[in-house]
Amino acid sequence: MATSPILRSNPPTPLRHGDRPKQTSLTLFPTAARHGNCESTPGASAPPPVESRSTKPPAELVGIARLAASSPCADARRGTEYYLLPVKSILNHCDSERVPFRWTVNPYRGCEFGCKYCYARYTHEYMELDGGEFEKKIYVKRDAAALAERDLAIEKIWGEHIAIGTATDPYQPAEREFGTTRAILEKMAQREGLSLSITTKSNQVLRDIDLLRRITERSSIIINMSIGTLRTRLARMLEPRAPRPDLRLEAVRKLREAGIAAGVNAMPILPGLTDRPEDLDALVRAARDAGAQWVAGGVLFLMPSSLKQFMPFLEQKFPRLVRQYREWYTRHAYAPEAYRKEISTRFEELRRKYGLGSRPWAPVLTPQNPQLALSLDGAR
Repeated sequence: MATSPILRSNPPTPLRHGDRPKQTSLTLFPTAARHGNCESTPGASAPPPVESRSTKPPAELVGIARLAASSPCADARRGTEYYLLPVKSILNHCDSERVPFRWTVNPYRGCEFGCKYCYARYTHEYMELDGGEFEKKIYVKRDAAALAERDLAIEKIWGEHIAIGTATDPYQPAEREFGTTRAILEKMAQREGLSLSITTKSNQVLRDIDLLRRITERSSIIINMSIGTLRTRLARMLEPRAPRPDLRLEAVRKLREAGIAAGVNAMPILPGLTDRPEDLDALVRAARDAGAQWVAGGVLFLMPSSLKQFMPFLEQKFPRLVRQYREWYTRHAYAPEAYRKEISTRFEELRRKYGLGSRPWAPVLTPQNPQLALSLDGAR
């Protein structure tokens, strides 16, 4: 029988983002400007104009595309526009066979880190936007705290793992201004028996160590820090606005010192760029030295919307690899099976060499039934 995570009685920690837009309504269709009609705040650098792939008027759009088109613009800075996106829920059901969980949370749509290879660019196409706008138009999910509180009480998610940051980085630069990720985590901290994970490339996660500690008192939470290479120049080319690899490793160290389960996702491994044996060895060794409990490796996965952005980058920066990538990825999203097996074997050897696990470790917590808890309290 399903049991519910217990709602804690103590009030949530107040948000610390006084400059973020005030969320006052759960209305799905607020009055707003069309895509690309975002006025910059005084002193902000206006983003370069990007032609929307949608030629439909707003009245003809449906679903998430209509919501996105009606989203009010909140800010424009660093060449990026930020919109407040009305959504129906914060928890999303995931039915992909590629992942071992069924529930996800993505506080934003789009990601300012602008990783050249990012597989999630296709999610902007659901909003009638081109994948190239993934880092230029960021959608901040409105009323996140209220929606998270409601969604976490739904019986069908009890006992299920919830993965945070599967299609966007929850600690991208927008989090400093809007605090959506923290607002959601604060609601999670009020419950017991949750199974949570956060995947990020950012050391900004350290801002929330106090909150993560509170969550670990009653639930399980693990942090997956994504680091594909230790080579700083290469990382900057591939992930233009993500924190340096050494900063991410230092974040792992500090998380572990705080008693929070953390490991490294060496993903994606890019053929011909980040797959040199000596580089992978150095990466796994550095993860071990930072206190990581596990290292997982995975080869580049390129959907058509991502391939469209990645190939011009490759042609400009690494033309010697263009032919190989076209042969491998033009017809298939995955690299050849033989290559994937080779990388998998290499990581197995490195984990044995440095004494690391292959998957996240977290204490197993059994969600408790609120009625049972009340009965026990009454019997004392």
